[in-house]
Amino acid sequence: MKKLLAALLVSTPVFAQALSSPPSGDNQRSTVTQQIGPVTVSIEYSSPHVMHNGVDRRGKIWGTLVPYGMTDLGFNGCKNCFWRAGANENTVFTASDDVKVQGQPLKAGRYGLHMIPGKESFTVIFSKNVSSWGSFFYDPSEDVLRVETKPAKSAYHEWLTYEFTEREPAKATVALQWEELSVPISITVDNASQLYIAQMRDQLRGTTGFDWHNYQQAADYALKNKVALPDALAWAQKATTPAVGGQENFATLMTLSNAQAANGKTDDAAKTEQKALSDPSAKPIDLHLAGRALLASGKKDQAMKIFQLNAQRFPDQWPVHVGLMRGYAAMGDNTKALAEAKLAIKQAPDEGNRKNLEGVMKSLEAGKKID
Repeated sequence: MKKLLAALLVSTPVFAQALSSPPSGDNQRSTVTQQIGPVTVSIEYSSPHVMHNGVDRRGKIWGTLVPYGMTDLGFNGCKNCFWRAGANENTVFTASDDVKVQGQPLKAGRYGLHMIPGKESFTVIFSKNVSSWGSFFYDPSEDVLRVETKPAKSAYHEWLTYEFTEREPAKATVALQWEELSVPISITVDNASQLYIAQMRDQLRGTTGFDWHNYQQAADYALKNKVALPDALAWAQKATTPAVGGQENFATLMTLSNAQAANGKTDDAAKTEQKALSDPSAKPIDLHLAGRALLASGKKDQAMKIFQLNAQRFPDQWPVHVGLMRGYAAMGDNTKALAEAKLAIKQAPDEGNRKNLEGVMKSLEAGKKID
């Protein structure tokens, strides 16, 4: 027994997993995530603050705490190191698909984010290394991309924060904001519509492929964005084919007609359109919207025929007079357009439509064109 105890006392200690504890400097870990089209972009970072240990460092962040240019971090032999663009562990930038950063291509993946601060310009660096402690172990051979951006004055931020300050369907700007400085980085997705189409192709191979609504929606999206037009035609055909779960109705037939036209099948498109217009499922609003779509594409004669057909089939119903008003206006007959506008106002289903029509009527009375 004494020999066993002695052996235990001199044996190599076994370390258990480290206890959870607050982050160094109380720089809490934060994550910001944004969808840019179908692409997910996120930045994970540690967030230092201006007031630290009772010391107000306002006015001493940029150029002092965060030096301009390269700096000697005093560790690991790094004499000319970059800033970690945050605190503690690597700031990590993640993109689910390929994007462009400041106009430069960046492949999908996870990247360590570093910066070279400057009074007039910041260099933003994306590194393959995402697991280091800040920039202490930075290796330039692991660079994937470097871009330039110009800092700007911002509202005061106590905590270093990354925020998506501008958002569009296929473009966004994420900005590092701390103290009174903002460092913006633009991110664009050039192929958003193609990525959506790729997702739709994949999804339609699953349970969504058993519902004609999904095929019609996919076809409409492709047609609207002028991408994958052969796919749009195939999807529209499935949406109208009962043998594969499709259904012929005004909506699916109009989508098929548009898909046929987009693929150069002009005669087929005209026949399918007539079939759609004659379908019992076509309601006044359906015919009205079909006419409006033709007007928007500059086909005013075809649009007028549909507005007139709507009036024949559904006399004096909303929004038949609205369509005739727009049709006559497009044909340059403001007198008839004004007469239809007066009839339409009487039928307006709500205050919003009534006010809109009153505005249109004033334009017609003034001899102006209407949209």
